[in-house]
Amino acid sequence: MDLTPKQIVHELNKYIIGQDEAKKAVAIALRNRYRRSMLSPALQDEITPKNIIMKGPTGVGKTEIARRLAKLVKAPFIKVEATKYTEVGYVGRDVESMVRDLAECAIRLVKEEKMAEVSFKATAVAERRIAKVLSEMKKDERGETAKPIFEDKIVEEIHAGKHDNTVIEIEVAEMPKPLELSPGSGAAIDLGSIFGSMGLHGRKKKRKISVREAKNLIIAEEADKLIDNDAVNAEALRRAENDGIIFIDEIDKIAGKGNQGADVSREGVQRDILPIVEGCTVMTKYGPVKTDYILFIAAGAFHVSKVEDLIPELQGRFPIQVELKSLTKGDFINILTQPQNAITTQYAALLAVDNIDLHFSADAIEKIAEISEDINNTSEDIGARRLHTVMEHLLEDISFNAGGNDYPLVTVEVNSKYVEEHLENITRNRDLKKYVL
Repeated sequence: MDLTPKQIVHELNKYIIGQDEAKKAVAIALRNRYRRSMLSPALQDEITPKNIIMKGPTGVGKTEIARRLAKLVKAPFIKVEATKYTEVGYVGRDVESMVRDLAECAIRLVKEEKMAEVSFKATAVAERRIAKVLSEMKKDERGETAKPIFEDKIVEEIHAGKHDNTVIEIEVAEMPKPLELSPGSGAAIDLGSIFGSMGLHGRKKKRKISVREAKNLIIAEEADKLIDNDAVNAEALRRAENDGIIFIDEIDKIAGKGNQGADVSREGVQRDILPIVEGCTVMTKYGPVKTDYILFIAAGAFHVSKVEDLIPELQGRFPIQVELKSLTKGDFINILTQPQNAITTQYAALLAVDNIDLHFSADAIEKIAEISEDINNTSEDIGARRLHTVMEHLLEDISFNAGGNDYPLVTVEVNSKYVEEHLENITRNRDLKKYVL
């Protein structure tokens, strides 16, 4: 997708409020990938991504920016925590597993696309198979001979969803799953290929399931037959190498200077991450993956440590550093009203299920934003996640008392007075903290 940086930022603005500097940095990084793809192969090899470090408190949009970015261009994306990895020689996950996870993500992404391409054909086969089973059931009930015309009518009914809850007995393929030798190692025994060589691959198993479930299973089975898995693997590895994004969160937790205790392990993890970011080849069960052109975005609060506490070599591999700001009252107001997935819209949709027509007045939105900002300032700053705490307290009574489709439609208007009354407990505790030494 050849979006310009301005278009990328415009798309990100639909979901993330503020943080223009960070959005601009990732938009340029993404556009540079497209620019690189337009160059000659010789020049492409020379140009590597400019990795990014995002510095800022939790809940201000670091992860969301990276996740939305990847979704925008349908790129393989994984989020990992730096604290989950251990230095080579210690028990735990090795850093190469992040690349293997990215390969898995790319395989899943490409397979979903290929499945969508053949879904029409696979659906037709599935509906015909189920129609045969249903017509046999009808024949047994009536003692009649099933006719093709009758089957065609059932196919139409299955397509319309009229038999979704009908339970049938049908044969479906039994596919053995790969057995991983050790978690995170990437080494696995493919039992399917072993059984295939023994002539046991694709064994059928009779199951009693609903038509809806049977249809999904058969579509997946038939689509798998229509897809070239070797082509899927090749395309997935290409995408992982050239379009992949790895988001390394909590990188500040492995920063720190010292020569004893846990600091040795922390620096060891940094040294192990370094070759992955610099560019190396990692073996996966689908084939080798070069990390030279993967975009790495690291993030951390950096409350205790600083970016400068990372080893110099790793700092050099993240040339772009952006700082995300703490959210203000104005940001909270925008978060509550502007995004497509605004939290107020989510709660209104949830309560509409129980016939509650929920509305928030402008003064209520302002009061919620003011309280959220104050709590973040007087206690731990958890950014936009504070809104979830405040909204749960605010709507607790409504959520608890609502229920049942037989209740009439009730309109609830949340105003500033309602907010003050229902958030009295947390605002009182907030005021008391001002006087605690």
